[in-house]
Amino acid sequence: MNRDTARFAPMIAGLLLGLAGCGQLHVAKLWPFHRKAVLPPEAVNELVAETPDGASGVNVSQYWDRNTLLVDLSAMTGDGALRLRPAAGTTWPVRLEFRVQPGSIGRLQVRGAQRVTYSVPASGAAVVVKLDAGVYTARTAQLDVEWHPAAAAEGG
Repeated sequence: MNRDTARFAPMIAGLLLGLAGCGQLHVAKLWPFHRKAVLPPEAVNELVAETPDGASGVNVSQYWDRNTLLVDLSAMTGDGALRLRPAAGTTWPVRLEFRVQPGSIGRLQVRGAQRVTYSVPASGAAVVVKLDAGVYTARTAQLDVEWHPAAAAEGG
C-alpha cells in the first residue's frame, strides 16, 4: 500500500460506514430510481348527486383520472338510484365512468341522451364501467343512474 492510499483509506472506510449506517431510510431517497409513495386520488365535486326526487345529500365520491371522471358507487348495495347533473358553472366531463362492487350490484343502468344497461360480474374486485359515447351530450340535463343487486340482475 503506498502512502497516498494509506492516507485516504480511513476516509473512504468512514464514508462507507456512514452510508451503511444511514440505512435504507435516508440513502434510498437519494437514488434516482427511488419510487415515491402513490398518493390516493383527490376527491372532487364536478357533478351534483341527488335522489331521483331531487333531494340532495347523496354521498358518492368523484375522482379525476386524466380527462375521465370516476364516480365511485362501490359502497352502494341492493336497489338504488341517483340523479347526476353538472355543478353550477361547469359542463359534463369528456368521459364518465362508474366504479361498482361485484356481488353488491349486479346491473347498472344509466339514462341520459341514451339508455344503457351494464351487467356486473358476480364476484371479484371492484369493476370500472365506462359510459359509451352518446349516452350523454353537452345538452343532456341529467343522468339517471339505477343499480340492482346480483339476484335481480339474473332474474331480469
